[in-house]
Amino acid sequence: MNRRNKREWSSLKTKVTELLSIEFPIIQGGLAHLAYAELAAAVSNAGGLGQITAMSLPDERSLREEIHKVKNLTDKPFGVNFAIGQHGRPFEHMVQVAVEEEVPVISVTGGNPKPVLEMFNNTNTKTLVLVAAKRQAIKAEELGADAVMVVGHEGGGHLGRDDIGTFVLTPEVVDAVNIPVIASGGISDGKGLMAALALGAEGIEMGTRFIATQECVHAHQSYKQSLLEANEQSTVLIKKSIGAPARALKNNWTDEILKLESQDAGYEGLKNYISGEANKRYIHEGKQEEGYAWAGQVAMRINDVPTVNELFEIIKRDVKQVQNKWSKL
Repeated sequence: MNRRNKREWSSLKTKVTELLSIEFPIIQGGLAHLAYAELAAAVSNAGGLGQITAMSLPDERSLREEIHKVKNLTDKPFGVNFAIGQHGRPFEHMVQVAVEEEVPVISVTGGNPKPVLEMFNNTNTKTLVLVAAKRQAIKAEELGADAVMVVGHEGGGHLGRDDIGTFVLTPEVVDAVNIPVIASGGISDGKGLMAALALGAEGIEMGTRFIATQECVHAHQSYKQSLLEANEQSTVLIKKSIGAPARALKNNWTDEILKLESQDAGYEGLKNYISGEANKRYIHEGKQEEGYAWAGQVAMRINDVPTVNELFEIIKRDVKQVQNKWSKL
C-alpha cells in the first residue's frame, strides 16, 4: 500500500464514526459467553467499536474487572452489551456498574430497553439498541437511543419474530427514524459494509465474523472450524415455538430441539437443551454433540481465522475494490 492509500484509509467517516468517536463504522456484536476484553480491545484498537458482554458474567465485580481489563488494553472507545431478555434475570445492578465506570458506549439487546436507557440519562455514554422491526426502531428513538442496530433474518443468535432480511429491513428503518442506523445480519466483509452504506445505514455490526478471529480466545477451535466448514445449509432457526427465534449451527442437538418444538414441548421441555450451559459446552469445550452454537448464515462466507487487525485490512481492501467498481459505472 502506497503512502497516498495509507492516508486515504486513516478513517472512514460516517455519522456512526462521529457519534462513537471511532475510525471505521464497524461494531462487534455482543456475542454471549465470547465477547470479553481481549476481543473488545482488539476491535477497538483496529479502529472499530469492540464490546464486552455483561450478562454472560456472574456478578458486578466480574463486570467491573472486565471493564478495567479493556481499559488497560486500549485507550479507544469500547462498548458494554446488555442482553436483557433472559427469562427475567435482573440486570439493573450490572447496568449500574457501567454507569459508575463511565463506559463510552452501551448497547441493549432483547427486552424493553427503556429501564436501561433511563439509567444513562444525564451521562456522556452513547446508547445503541438492537431492533428487528421498524416499530421497535421508532420506539427506541422515542426512548432516546442514540442509534439503532437493525438485525435481519440472516443474523446469528436471537432474531426478530418477523422473517425479514437485512437488505429489506435496513432501508425501511432508515426511512422511519432520524437517528443513525447500523445494519446487522449477513455481513462479514467490506462488500457487506458498502452494501449497508448504499442502503442508507451509517455502519455495520458483525457477530459471527468476529468469532472466527484469533482474539476471540474463548471460542473453542472446533467451533471456529465449524464456521470455516459451513455452507448455506449449515444454520437453523431454533426456539421459534416459544417466541424467541434464534439462529444456530445445525447439529444433532439442534435437531433434537426442533423435534421437541414440533411436539409443543414449551419452555419447560426445552430449557435443558437451550440453556447457557449447553451453549458453553459447544463453544467453550468443543463438545459439539452435547450443545449448540450460535451462528449467522454468513458463516458460509468465512474462510479464515485472521487477527482482528488483519480482518480490518481485508475489509479496507474490499471497500476499495467496491469504490473502484462504482467509479467506473
